[in-house]
Amino acid sequence: MAGPSTARRAPRTRRLGRLDGLAALAGLAAGAVTLGVGSLAALVTGPSSDPLVAVGAAFVDATPAWLKDWAASTFGTADKAVLTAGSVLVLAALSALAGVLARRRWAWGATLVVVLGGVAGLAAMGRPDAGVLAALPSVAGAVAGLLTLQALLRRLPDADAVDADVSAAPAGPTRRGFLVGAAVAAGAGIAGVALGRVLSTTRRGVEAVRATLRLPAPARSAPPVPADVQVDAPGVGPWQTPVDEFYRIDTALVVPQVDPATWELRVHGLVEEEVVLTWDDLLASDLVEAWVTLACVSNPVGGDLVGNQRWLGLPVREVLARARPTADADMVLSRSVDGFTASTPLEVLTDDRDALLAVAMDGEPLPPEHGFPVRMVVPGLYGYVSATKWVVDLEVTRFDRATAYWTDRGWSERGPVKTQSRIEVPRPGTPVEAGDVVVAGTAWAQHRGITRVQVRVDEGSWTDADLAGDGGVDSWRQWRWTWPASSGEHQLFVRAFDPDGPQTGEQQGEIPDGATGYDTVRITVT
Repeated sequence: MAGPSTARRAPRTRRLGRLDGLAALAGLAAGAVTLGVGSLAALVTGPSSDPLVAVGAAFVDATPAWLKDWAASTFGTADKAVLTAGSVLVLAALSALAGVLARRRWAWGATLVVVLGGVAGLAAMGRPDAGVLAALPSVAGAVAGLLTLQALLRRLPDADAVDADVSAAPAGPTRRGFLVGAAVAAGAGIAGVALGRVLSTTRRGVEAVRATLRLPAPARSAPPVPADVQVDAPGVGPWQTPVDEFYRIDTALVVPQVDPATWELRVHGLVEEEVVLTWDDLLASDLVEAWVTLACVSNPVGGDLVGNQRWLGLPVREVLARARPTADADMVLSRSVDGFTASTPLEVLTDDRDALLAVAMDGEPLPPEHGFPVRMVVPGLYGYVSATKWVVDLEVTRFDRATAYWTDRGWSERGPVKTQSRIEVPRPGTPVEAGDVVVAGTAWAQHRGITRVQVRVDEGSWTDADLAGDGGVDSWRQWRWTWPASSGEHQLFVRAFDPDGPQTGEQQGEIPDGATGYDTVRITVT
């Protein structure tokens, strides 16, 4: 006759399933150790060699244009956090699978761990700033993960003991002992990741360097801003975008930390004379200030991936003048320290616009997230063909000889900003009462300027709005209109004019060269 403990024992298939669950936990803990060791090892080899960063960056590079556009328009400046979270989830799933496979046959699980480590190592070695030891963090992490997985699997109870009563104190491995070991391993791995990130930032110390910098006074200050550039309409954003609210869209999962003392800009290619510019050379030059609105090509109609700021920098045309481009050159391929490239028409970098090698926003050195120590700012072009952050190289070349990061992924090679406008108040879903209702927002047409804004209600006629003060041809412009609203459901439309006429109402997505169409909101008037 069976004893009480045998009677309570679950069927063997269920017990084996629970063992697989514990093995999956072992895999998760080993995965955490892999990332922790890799993150700490990357303190020696560089942040881009961190396994999670390297794989994530490779994924970003391989992202098709439509997926990148969807991520930027859906998540905005949180796209990198979403990508990192997604990478962690995928790694967690594969780590759990490795644990289950290894419990059934060690070679299977170990092979999966080795393959994952190899993929991460190859991704790290493929980064533009990869050193000779770029694969070391991935290798070290994979070895640590294998040892952890093996140690935890040895602590697994057997099928008969997995449901054993803890009070019975079986002689072999217990579930409680396994869970404690897995928790300790996972905690150590997570702590390693956190410590690696903190020490990486501390050791690089760029913020400390940035905080002590003293920038020279501009040789030419930005023109005075009219007092009425900010429209009188609560809910409309500030004409000058605060630095900490300025949108950030780029391909860097880890913000490059560039020491100004070692920064150099090389200008070469189709030039009469190669030029190398140091940080001291740059600050000793005649820097100028300019108000420039930047816009991301991924900005949907009515979107907020656009901002206006006061920039300080050296006109790119002055550096190019020293290099003397040859007559057959028509493009400048700018390159970031992390390998990103942008193809900019040569003519827009040599005409009279304020295309800058920028070193400051709003009178302070650039934040690292926005390109410290030096980035490009080019009025009238979308950022993907002009606004290279952490810029270190300008190759004067031709469009028929070279391509850039996003043009290789289906975006057009030239990206002039399209005239656009948006309604900021009232917002969709905001109830308003019949009578006079303020409708207001912002319009932009960099390096052409906004000359007129009109609003339409439902299928009615277009009506001129009042323009706020003009802060310059390269800055956006706010507008305001008083709507005699009647009760019911209504749809508001807005369109802006530049000197060439009204913006197009034709609906086009962001790919391949920027969205078009009228911004519109539906309003319920009570």
